[in-house]
Formats: sequence, C-alpha cells, structure tokens
Amino acid sequence: MLRHGRPCVCLSKGSAKWRANHRVGFRPGDARTSARQGACLGGCRQIHRGGCAATPFADAGFDLVSSAFGFRNLANYERGLSEILRVLKPGGAVAILEFAEPPGRVFGALYRFYFRNVLPRLGGMISGNALAYSYLPSSVSKFPPPEELKSDLERAGFVEARFERWTGGIVTLHTAHKPRSTGV
Repeated sequence: MLRHGRPCVCLSKGSAKWRANHRVGFRPGDARTSARQGACLGGCRQIHRGGCAATPFADAGFDLVSSAFGFRNLANYERGLSEILRVLKPGGAVAILEFAEPPGRVFGALYRFYFRNVLPRLGGMISGNALAYSYLPSSVSKFPPPEELKSDLERAGFVEARFERWTGGIVTLHTAHKPRSTGV
C-alpha cells in the first residue's frame, strides 16, 4: 500500500486515484493542460506531457509508477518498461492495469465476438465516435497476453512480477518491483 505523501507517477490517459501529496501526472500527447485534466489525474500537483519512453523525471525518483488502460498504447513496450525501471526508487512498484483477451474457449469466443462486432457498432451509435470503439478491440488484440507481459517485466529487470485476471480475464492487473539493490 502506498503511504500518504510518497511520490508516484501515473503514466496513462486514465486517472490516478492515489491519495499522495507528491503525485505527478504524465500524460502522453500534446493536448492542452487544464484544471479539468489535472482533476482527471486525481488532483496531481504537476502534469507533464510527452513520450513515456523518455520522461523528464530524475533516476530513482518515484515509489510507484501506475498505468491504467494506457500502457498498450506505447509504441515500444520494452523501452517503456526500461523507463519505468529507471524512474523507480529501489524497491518501488509498478502497477499496470490493462485490458486483455480472456482465456477459455466458450467465454473467450463469446467475448471476442461481442468486443469485435457488437461493441464497436453500439459504442459508435451511442457516442458518435465509431473509430474509438474500433480502435479498442484492435489495440487489445495486439497487446501481449498476461503471461508474456509478466516475462517482459522480468526481462526488463523487475522482480516479483505477477498478474491477476479480473472480470473473467477481460482486465488484468500486472505488478512488479524494482530490485532493492540495483545498478539501474
């Protein structure tokens, strides 16, 4: 559990729900900074914009790096994990909450049919933005399965890498730690 007042960073387009004094939001892209965007990031004290593969943060500056439904949008997962490892303090944690394709022949097949055929049409009709609801299934299908991302975390130098499937495997929480003594 993150203690109040510990520095953490949220690397995603999602919202940070952490209640820490030194929260920093880092949102990819170049959209305008606004009070509303700061509120979406859980009241972050600072918002930085740019690519997640080369952040402006000092080495070993954060106890936690989190990403909610945004990690799969990185162009290079290996570089992203390397950057997360760099900015984490020794013993610091990474938490990546991401969509996944659920396992199982029956549920997996039903879910994929819904996700690829029904959701894009329905979401597009309701929101008026069919492209967003077509992009989501496409990006999720290209994202590595949980077992592979766990291996990627370990290859990047993280320890205690694990994942938990939630909602029948539709969402997965990946967690790992930077080793306590490391040259990284």
